[in-house]
Amino acid sequence: MPDTKTPAATTLVIGAGELGLAVIDGLLARDPTAAPSISVLLRPSGEAGAMTTRKLQEKGVDIVHGDLARDTVDGLAALFAGFDTVICCTGFVGGPGTQRKITTAVLQAGAKRYVPWQFGVDYDVVGRGSGQDVFDEQSDVRDLLRAQTATQWIIVSTGMFTSFLFEPAFGVVDLEHARVHALGSWANRLTVTTADDIGRLTAAILAHEPRLRDEVVYIAGDTFSYAQLAETVQRHLGRDVERVLWDIDKLRSEVAVHPDDGMRKYRLAFARDTGVAWDKDRTFNAAHGIAVTDVAAWLGRREAA
Repeated sequence: MPDTKTPAATTLVIGAGELGLAVIDGLLARDPTAAPSISVLLRPSGEAGAMTTRKLQEKGVDIVHGDLARDTVDGLAALFAGFDTVICCTGFVGGPGTQRKITTAVLQAGAKRYVPWQFGVDYDVVGRGSGQDVFDEQSDVRDLLRAQTATQWIIVSTGMFTSFLFEPAFGVVDLEHARVHALGSWANRLTVTTADDIGRLTAAILAHEPRLRDEVVYIAGDTFSYAQLAETVQRHLGRDVERVLWDIDKLRSEVAVHPDDGMRKYRLAFARDTGVAWDKDRTFNAAHGIAVTDVAAWLGRREAA
């Protein structure tokens, strides 16, 4: 009898940075035989790109080359065509309009499923006018997805990446000087998730039966107030932590004086009591008993590394 086996569904991961590699690892951890059906879109580059390419090829993953900034929508759609699932793991580095461009190309290519770069806050709640221009573009992406029915989509809301919370340039946590800044209020809450957990949970969400479609799925590694964050950092350091409040007026004035400073815009955008945090017990990982890394554990692993 002829072979009637259904071909494996193909997946394109856009980008191989911290999140892209975590998603690939998550997909392969769920199905080690899936490598031949996974491709990664990379921009042709120098030695760093060559090293990443070699690592991916060692995993058995195929490489597709394209330039999100320079290629046209039609050009990107041609690259995306033929893939069943597209997962965008490259964020705002491409400049304004990049996420709208990618989404338009994915829809034009006729992908069956799309996971956009929405690995962040609840943009439906935050809405437009948050003070961070790229957040407005994320709302535009949701409008594009909801205005059509041909491509199924899944948005994975993760909160802030845990590593970004401790980014010195962001300035919320200064481990060296034992200082924590609160954005807006000490009672404001924040949800964070590590890139590794996002990768594992994205793979689990895509594999879920019955299939999830056209919805926002919430995950969380940890949810806490800034006051609780200061306590966690203090326990980790084993010494008193200086607590400094950056209130809304201060954050707005800094953005007014430095309108092109992305980090100041991020601080203002996260200084809110809605849209940037959700209860951990109502997440996909909690519902399915999937272990994740909270801030205390992340700090412990960082010190041990």
